Amino acid sequence: MKSWLSPRAAELKPSATLAISAKERELKSKGIDVVGFGAGEPDFPTPADIRAAAKLSLDRGETFYTPVAGIPALKKAVCDRMNSDYGVSYKPEDIVVSCGAKHSIYNTLQALIGPGDEVIIFSPYWVSYPEMIGLAGGKTVIVPTSEENRFLPDPSTLGDYVTSATKAILINSPSNPTGMVYPPETFQAIAKTAKDKDLLIISDEIYDKLIYDGIKFTPFAAQPDMMKRTITVNGVSKTYAMTGLRIGYLGSVIPEIVTAVTDIQSQSTSNPNSTAQAAAVEALCGPQHEVEKMRLIFESRRDLMLKGVNAIPGLSMQKPSGAFYAFVNCKKMYKGPIQNSGDFARYLLEKHHVACVPGGPFGSEDHIRLSFATDEDTIAKGLDRISTACRELS
Repeated sequence: MKSWLSPRAAELKPSATLAISAKERELKSKGIDVVGFGAGEPDFPTPADIRAAAKLSLDRGETFYTPVAGIPALKKAVCDRMNSDYGVSYKPEDIVVSCGAKHSIYNTLQALIGPGDEVIIFSPYWVSYPEMIGLAGGKTVIVPTSEENRFLPDPSTLGDYVTSATKAILINSPSNPTGMVYPPETFQAIAKTAKDKDLLIISDEIYDKLIYDGIKFTPFAAQPDMMKRTITVNGVSKTYAMTGLRIGYLGSVIPEIVTAVTDIQSQSTSNPNSTAQAAAVEALCGPQHEVEKMRLIFESRRDLMLKGVNAIPGLSMQKPSGAFYAFVNCKKMYKGPIQNSGDFARYLLEKHHVACVPGGPFGSEDHIRLSFATDEDTIAKGLDRISTACRELS
């Protein structure tokens, strides 16, 4: 029978995280008590002032098209926040607002990458990076990291992965799925490679406000002479618990990139949601105390998850310095019918009703990802079930 799908659609893999969430919802709809560690979103309500701003925007009748790249007030708010927090000086004309940080990355890759172009990413990586690079016609070049080195790339080998076809390095710090935050020396080494090899950096900084242990975050664009080579991607989803409102943005001082991304967006989604943009202005310009409140709670949950996982025989995890994920090494559980992360995740879900994401789609079959974006009682209950599951396999 004739296939109506294009090659890119036929080869596209569905999001592993969304697939787990769908299976979790299916089981819950049947009345099964499932502990969900799969979600990549805060469990807090969007702060009241942000919700009020959205309502006011609706009351003012702001329900029409906006400029494709975002309303001026939001672009200015992004610039002001970046300058206030990090001393990075973008201008409103350097900003493109899109339907989430994922959309910003997708648009960037569509603007930059063509058939045969290569993009370097570090493994473990966010599941959507290789798929989005492939959709742009490019090739993903994966640089492995080791858990022993806290999933940080080895700067001495990075240049070995660069070819004449390499166009960009895509980095994510704090990282999804590992929660690792790149130290200054790693950023410096990546910056040196980019300058030596004439490459762009796409820096996914969506978790920049979720950092623990007193670590200070610095945007990649703040590296010396790197602003002109860096496309900074961020958004309001994680920091302000606004995942469903879908507002992300990118910053670039390269006018042709900003223009190309805007034109691509104009021919696909057009402007981002007008009401959500008004809410995002309040998020960035309004009180920031809720951000710190949520960060402290996440840090406490991180500590609970770290202690609980490492107390389970056969499991282990590195201490994540940011985001809200535990990347758990479970390879000692691979025996009998369980031979990889997908098998182990299915076992946990179907037999013990714990939803997690297998590590394979992130680039590591030795791990599963547990989100601690849930309350402490749920974390404790889920870890107790996982402990029981591991004892049964021993």
